[in-house]
Amino acid sequence: MPSITNARNFVQECVVEMEKVTWPDRDQLRNATWVVILFTILISLVIWIMDTISRLVIVDFIMGVFRS
Repeated sequence: MPSITNARNFVQECVVEMEKVTWPDRDQLRNATWVVILFTILISLVIWIMDTISRLVIVDFIMGVFRS
């Protein structure tokens, strides 16, 4: 049964590779989490600002021209 042998070899190789991984400690993980949270907030603010400006330009200015 070559498929079972291939699957077993794959799992064994995965275990060997996972043992080589250097996992972050608690401080590194906390710092990385804060970076992700702050970056997400920053990008959200940028998108919100762009959305507000485009709404002002499209809805208020352009649609205002056609209403009068």
